[in-house]
Amino acid sequence: MFFSKKIKTNGETDAYAALRVPDYRRFLGMRIFSTLSIQIMSVAVGWQVYEITNSKLALGLIGLTEAIPAIGISLYAGHLADKLNRRNILVGCITTMLFCSLALLGLAFFRNDLPKDLLVGGIFSVIFLTGIARGFFSPANFSLLPQLVPRENLSNAIAWNSSSWEISSISGLGLGGLIYGFFGVEITYFVMTLLCLGSLFTVLRIASRPAEPILDGETAMVRIREGLRFVFSNKFIITTITLDLFAVLFGGAVALLPVFAKDILHVGPSGFGILRAAMAVGAISMALFLAKYPLGRGAGKLLLGCVAGFGICMIGFGLSKIFWLSFAFLMVAGMLDEVSVYIRQNLVQHLTPDNMKGRVSSVSTIFITSSNEIGAFESGLAASLMGTVPSVIFGGAMTLVVVAAVAWRSPELRKLDFSRLGFHHKDT
Repeated sequence: MFFSKKIKTNGETDAYAALRVPDYRRFLGMRIFSTLSIQIMSVAVGWQVYEITNSKLALGLIGLTEAIPAIGISLYAGHLADKLNRRNILVGCITTMLFCSLALLGLAFFRNDLPKDLLVGGIFSVIFLTGIARGFFSPANFSLLPQLVPRENLSNAIAWNSSSWEISSISGLGLGGLIYGFFGVEITYFVMTLLCLGSLFTVLRIASRPAEPILDGETAMVRIREGLRFVFSNKFIITTITLDLFAVLFGGAVALLPVFAKDILHVGPSGFGILRAAMAVGAISMALFLAKYPLGRGAGKLLLGCVAGFGICMIGFGLSKIFWLSFAFLMVAGMLDEVSVYIRQNLVQHLTPDNMKGRVSSVSTIFITSSNEIGAFESGLAASLMGTVPSVIFGGAMTLVVVAAVAWRSPELRKLDFSRLGFHHKDT
């Protein structure tokens, strides 16, 4: 069976073990608030820029503007996350995001008084700064988690962390679209600012925990190379990261939702918000299921199947001309995406030593987190060159090609079994 019926911690069945730790609950609060804020920003910025420019390529450039600084800083950020106090790094990142939210709110408030080029330039400048903050955020966030719960409760903590991230990530997209569609850009950025404040409040309540001391004489470059060697020498980590990278790169149609809502399905801003919420419905249902029934045997085959299913859903969404059918394809895609995220996060957390989690997470940031933004650029560029619908179909087809190639080249992944690796007890 793919799913186990129980999570066993401390010799007992307890699906809520990690949630009983106060600092872990604060960590989840910070995670939820910050993710909601980031995703609402991505929705609002995407729709606003498309309204101003009517350019599909501009939608792709938004992702590229955020990805470049995140990629450029992430390896050094991972080194710092293994050296400095991780909570304090998160405080700095969230404070930066708060100022970016206020800047976008100000630009929105005075948008009718600003020249078009200045307004768009200001928005892209803020996005560049958020990219820097997110480059530091991911390694510190990933490496702080195992400091908050006992080792025996780590799998349970990962399950709730993965679920809460997926729920807030996809829900943020839906919430952002709904707020933008029904209340406008100023209210959307105002809500985003309030969420940043909530994130800052919760992270400040987490007790400070120093990182493990590093060896004398170890330079930043030596430690960065050590992290890279670890990632590329671990077949499970590098394979799952590669699979996610290309699946997100080619299979993401989310960046083009403003085009589908406005020009293809003709449902306007409110319909755009509903489409943004579609993946949330699927992701939330699957996240709650995984928190109750964690993965058992056959995780590798399930991962390949879910990523392939995601690509098929993208093809179906691209071909659909019916609003609620498009919604259904996105909802199923959200369910499948949640499973793949859960599997990858379990692998990386369990197979990485605590003193290397920041550096390993920084590599994941380059290949996974930033692939969303680069994927948005790819989608925008492909749509401008071959048309919106053909570009989405092409992306879904390429996702299927990537899955087939990974399945062929990585027999170890096909045989991946969480119960054999000791992540969960076998099915009962």
